[in-house]
Amino acid sequence: MNKNFNKTRELVFTALLFVLALVLSIVERSFPILAGAIPGIKIGLSNIIVMYAAFFIGFKQAYLIAVLKALFVLIVTSPVSAVMSFCGGIASVTVMLILSKVFKDKISYLLLSIFGAISHNAAQLLAVQIFSRAFTIYYLLPILIVSGLIMGILTSIVLKFIFPALNKLGLNKKINQDSLK
Repeated sequence: MNKNFNKTRELVFTALLFVLALVLSIVERSFPILAGAIPGIKIGLSNIIVMYAAFFIGFKQAYLIAVLKALFVLIVTSPVSAVMSFCGGIASVTVMLILSKVFKDKISYLLLSIFGAISHNAAQLLAVQIFSRAFTIYYLLPILIVSGLIMGILTSIVLKFIFPALNKLGLNKKINQDSLK
């Protein structure tokens, strides 16, 4: 197939994934669960799309989607929220990239998802600490680690279930559904 056609197809698919991430983010905001209960805890539905991009299209596209999500947050909320989104997204993708390179096929998507979620939370907490200049917020760290563990597991499970639908859209570079453990 023509190389330019493949690049165009990849760009369009990445754009579709970005839109899907935005839709999931909006849907998540409509859930009253955990709203305001514990600061910083969210389900992270849009992170499913970032993970899908990282695992099955490429980390470059995952970084792009994470950055675009942060820009969207900047437009619809605030600069502080955008920085938190950016820090969390970049940290999550970077940790998953490093772990997947170091452990190659020896690490499951479940573990990558968990470490990605925990690093997302930790990076956001660091961003809040930098803005607030208060070290007292680190009391939330154990809660956010447990939250990252739980949400990482849930994100991995949801990814496993939506994988067939996303797979039908095409443009997967490295598909192996059996590895979604």
